[in-house]
Amino acid sequence: MSRRNWLLFLSAGLMWGIPYLFIRIAVRDFSPAFIVFARVIIGAAILIPISLHQKSFRAALKGFKYVFLYALCEMIGPWFFITKAETRIPSGLTGLLVATTPIWSSVFTAMYGDKTVWHPKRLAGILIGFIGIIALVGIESFSGTSPLWAIAFVLVSAIGYAFAVIMVTRALPGVSGIAINALAMSITAVIYSPFAALQWPKHHVAFSAIFALLVLGVVCTALAFIVFFIVLNEIGAARASLVTYLNTAFAVILGVLFLSEPLTLGIGIGLPMVLVGSYFASRKSSEV
Repeated sequence: MSRRNWLLFLSAGLMWGIPYLFIRIAVRDFSPAFIVFARVIIGAAILIPISLHQKSFRAALKGFKYVFLYALCEMIGPWFFITKAETRIPSGLTGLLVATTPIWSSVFTAMYGDKTVWHPKRLAGILIGFIGIIALVGIESFSGTSPLWAIAFVLVSAIGYAFAVIMVTRALPGVSGIAINALAMSITAVIYSPFAALQWPKHHVAFSAIFALLVLGVVCTALAFIVFFIVLNEIGAARASLVTYLNTAFAVILGVLFLSEPLTLGIGIGLPMVLVGSYFASRKSSEV
């Protein structure tokens, strides 16, 4: 990759690695539903004008039913579940659980008929990843540091992420990712608007929470999607998918540095297994 591509790749990894840190800060003063609404309304306000300028928004509208399903599995459900989970679990653990997405993607592609999933190294990756998930969930939940429901919320979100991307790229090939996400964010904003209105904070809100909300909307929602799609177009889907592992590293490190989150036994055992498993599970047979 060129120096520019490396810079964009690292930027995408950082932008999608820091949401867990800022969600953890924002939930101190805002409800999960309000945080989701703020993220998507800011993101939509930035992405819609771009997609209109690109003349790609109409194509996304024509595939509304698929974009709605994408929004449901990518934003409406996962962003609430993850935000709710972070009221009880560390941001680093959240990032690690989300890193299981490539494993679930491999399972879904197999269901869609991708025979390369049955390559021995990919199967080994899926197996290693699932063992890592079981070890991580078992240690974290039974130690009492992280409730099982919160861990389940994040795992369900990772499954939703995996399904959403595969579904929408198959259903709407050639449609701009920026347009799809602009419409998806608009749909999500409409659904969450009544909850956000009812849960408008009535207490004093710390500046750190407001700043976290702005970063989540501008950087982690709008700019992250823009940069990622540039990376996707320039270096291809295979190498772009590796940003998942970078996200996890940033999430764990930032949680330790800025939130004093512990490196638990579950993370210590589960992190390498999930990352190694995800790497091999997501590789095509010709790439393994």
